Amino acid sequence: MFTPRYTPLALAVSFALAAGAAQAAPDADVAREMKQMREQLQQMQRAYEQRIAALEGRLAQAETKAVKAEKTAVDASATAGEAKASAESAQASRSREPVRANAFNPEIFLILTGTYNNLKKDPNSYQITGFTPTLGEVGPGSRSFSLGETELVLSANVDPNWRGVAIAALKPEGGVDMENAYIESLGLGRGFNFKAGRFFSSLGYLNEQHAHAWDFVDAPLAYKAFLGNQFGQDGVQLRWLAPTETFLEIGAEAGRGQSFPSTDRNKNGTTTGVLFAHLGGDVGPSNAWRAGLSYLGTSPKDRTYQDTDSLGAAVDDTFSGKSRLWILDGVWKWAPNGNPSVTNFTLQGEYFRRTESGTLASNSAAGACGGDCSGSYESKQSGWYLQGVYQFMPRWRAGLRHDRLDYGTVDIGLAKNGILSGSDFPVMASHNPTRNSVMFDYSPSEFSRFRVQLARDQSGLGETDNQVFLQYIQSLGTHGAHKF
Repeated sequence: MFTPRYTPLALAVSFALAAGAAQAAPDADVAREMKQMREQLQQMQRAYEQRIAALEGRLAQAETKAVKAEKTAVDASATAGEAKASAESAQASRSREPVRANAFNPEIFLILTGTYNNLKKDPNSYQITGFTPTLGEVGPGSRSFSLGETELVLSANVDPNWRGVAIAALKPEGGVDMENAYIESLGLGRGFNFKAGRFFSSLGYLNEQHAHAWDFVDAPLAYKAFLGNQFGQDGVQLRWLAPTETFLEIGAEAGRGQSFPSTDRNKNGTTTGVLFAHLGGDVGPSNAWRAGLSYLGTSPKDRTYQDTDSLGAAVDDTFSGKSRLWILDGVWKWAPNGNPSVTNFTLQGEYFRRTESGTLASNSAAGACGGDCSGSYESKQSGWYLQGVYQFMPRWRAGLRHDRLDYGTVDIGLAKNGILSGSDFPVMASHNPTRNSVMFDYSPSEFSRFRVQLARDQSGLGETDNQVFLQYIQSLGTHGAHKF
């Protein structure tokens, strides 16, 4: 701020004096002096106006800064309030104080599936020659129209520490099968997670996924031959997620082992054990990968499969001993800049290797068996599949899968010692099954999918089954995201 040297009153007086002087002495000197005075007055007026304008500019800048400072203070106050609320919420969670009731409302959804199957070979005689089991869920399903399993899913947080999940499979022929029912921890800390109940094992890559999440209508041959389609059990699981930038997870399971390749031993303790490790990460913004190694060990007793002996009679063969299975799996996913909505590609594969040793018994009346005999059994077999699925435009995908099983070495003591002949075990005849499948599917939304699949199945010795599958999958209600 400053005090002007000349005020408006002084200017007026100066003008008056100048005018009087001009009238009293209108000579040349007076005229020159008046001109100089006018110029001085003009200069003073311009300086005065400039200083007034400068003051007005400084005042406007000060007002702008004051408004900005006030807004910053308001924003800081709001941020502090939000931080305080978050801290109070976290403290309430740690203190196990009540939270909103709707946080524990169960998620309920229903999965509807159905198929139309056109099969060249009779599905009732389907078998994977050289491998067990032979029938049951490993088959391609019935001819013509079929209603697939309807899954009813309920899941919710029980409290801040536990979550519960129940999945009931409603069978087309009637009845209910409790597919999954387990509790899972939410807050063990340090990367640990605990699960108990009935669940699909984290063995391999595909095993843990439910059928409606598969990219093809059915499971690969390796899953059918070595896991009876899908391995689940009643037991417990402990997982640990490492605190690293690269995804690293290891875990272990122990259970009753009531499903293939194990059997229910009706004993205290556990029958099966599973170990697994998963490693994964990103490669740039468009690629992600995961690899895994799994081990399943079990000791089945009287595991039975049906066969036909050399006399043409139906027989039951039973295996008791040790079964060891290793699985190496890997998956690579590509999506431009991490956005899979338009196009994406997934390459997936798994390699299986199983060894079994023990005793094989048969109730065949052929040869020197006499209806009840047993001998040693040893086998080393393997198999693998590789598939690629490409979404070439929004909602449309195409996929190709190749399956192969390697018979390896199978030593049946009853046949080796001449008690029975090799023709008494046609299911276990030397054969390397293969199958090629191609599929196309269309998803009108995230809740529905329609699929067509063509397959050339050479699972049976000397047989080729050309298969056509049409499938729909519909989801009713809230559905959580599928795993990587």
